[in-house]
Amino acid sequence: MNQTKTKVLLVRFANQLKIIEIPYFRGAVLTALGNQKDLLFHNHTEDGFRYAYPLIQYKSIQGKAGIVCIGEGTESIGNFFTHLHEPIKIGTREMLLELENIKSSTSLIQVWDAKFSYSLRKWLPLNQVNRDKYEFMNDLRERVLFLEKILTGNILSFAKGLGIHFEKQIDCGITQMQEKGVMRYKNINFETFDIKFWSNVSLPNYIGLGKGVSHGFGTCVLINDF
Repeated sequence: MNQTKTKVLLVRFANQLKIIEIPYFRGAVLTALGNQKDLLFHNHTEDGFRYAYPLIQYKSIQGKAGIVCIGEGTESIGNFFTHLHEPIKIGTREMLLELENIKSSTSLIQVWDAKFSYSLRKWLPLNQVNRDKYEFMNDLRERVLFLEKILTGNILSFAKGLGIHFEKQIDCGITQMQEKGVMRYKNINFETFDIKFWSNVSLPNYIGLGKGVSHGFGTCVLINDF
């Protein structure tokens, strides 16, 4: 198993940002970078789309703008700091980003004998195909098991995007699930879930799981339940 520690950089700003404004924030960052932006900021290539786990993710953290950089993304973000003196536009609001703090850390992402407890906010687990399957289920336990299987796949996809392969089986279980909501992503309404879950995999704080992680969906945070 690859046990290389993964770098994570959490950049937090003092500026207020609503969850629904994250796409505008992302667009403003890309506009500020202009032709100097790295592929990892937007995941688009000349031939289409970079189909890999996003290493730069835009967030609303406790109501404020933030950017999470993972692995290679921690090296790409440096270019953006030279543009902080330029105002950006969030929808109709123009603002000058005020850097609040930067937290650098390393994380050993692997399977352990212990369990870790997490919260996962605005998680997008369902696409058109599995949404129909989910809605057809009448039994609550069946639905939870279905979502747990998707969550396991999301964790594996995250690890794969960082070049990490687990030799041991990963386990996870949903312990709490709030009433689902609806949010718009890529001009389509998706059902979102706020859940708490445990897993035997250690995950860095504020990384995203599921669909739309570069736009702030599926933000995962460690909680100390175990």
